[in-house]
Amino acid sequence: MKFLRTSIIACLLAFAGAAQGGMTEDALDRGVLRIGLSSFTPWAMRARDGEFIGFEPDVARRMAADMGIEAEIVPTAWDGIIPALLAKKFDLIIAGMSVTPQRNLQVNFSIPYAKLGLGIVANRERMGHAKSPADFNNENIVFALRRGTTPVEVVRAQMPKAQIRQFDDEAAALQEVLNGRADAWAAGAPGHTDAAMDHPDKLFIPFAEYLRSDLSGIAIRKGDSDGLNFINNWIRLRTDDGWLEERRKYWFEGREWKP
Repeated sequence: MKFLRTSIIACLLAFAGAAQGGMTEDALDRGVLRIGLSSFTPWAMRARDGEFIGFEPDVARRMAADMGIEAEIVPTAWDGIIPALLAKKFDLIIAGMSVTPQRNLQVNFSIPYAKLGLGIVANRERMGHAKSPADFNNENIVFALRRGTTPVEVVRAQMPKAQIRQFDDEAAALQEVLNGRADAWAAGAPGHTDAAMDHPDKLFIPFAEYLRSDLSGIAIRKGDSDGLNFINNWIRLRTDDGWLEERRKYWFEGREWKP
């Protein structure tokens, strides 16, 4: 079975590499698959030694290994990650990116490889009374959110009266809530639950249901049908053999990676 899967990947690469200037041909020529991502625990984060770890780096490195080449992680600010892909700063975006119509007008997405549930964590002292999304739809409520992300869009739609302060990274937004300068932070699961478990004296989850659930896809430049074909079939293979699910459970359901 392992030999069969390896043979299938080799055939996919041979076919995908036939397209001139496509993602697979470029990556195979340079011997490196370049992946754009943005930090978002536990999807992607820096370990103490500076190396990127998380679900997305695992996906990126496994895909590159299956191609027989190295992976190069290119950390990029979230609000500039699609323009950087279009400018060919890297080959793919593997960053827990929700598939939306607006983004799909700029890039092509693979079939889903992960699902993202969007939840809220709140400041215990300021919002200890809150029990539902309606409690956050108030002009006195302040959300600290990462700039250009799906949570900004969702909070604006579902809590239109709330104020939104935007930050360049998740850590800064969460710190605003920890310091009591904002009431709540919205993030993809399990980021919000991790934050509540890490700071139980200051944070809590006011309601269990997600504000929204989105499918995440790998983004690639438009016009590269062979590259997209390779990515889609790679996702199918790694779903079928259980590898993606094993990695999802490790990063999203366990906490042994936390230290």
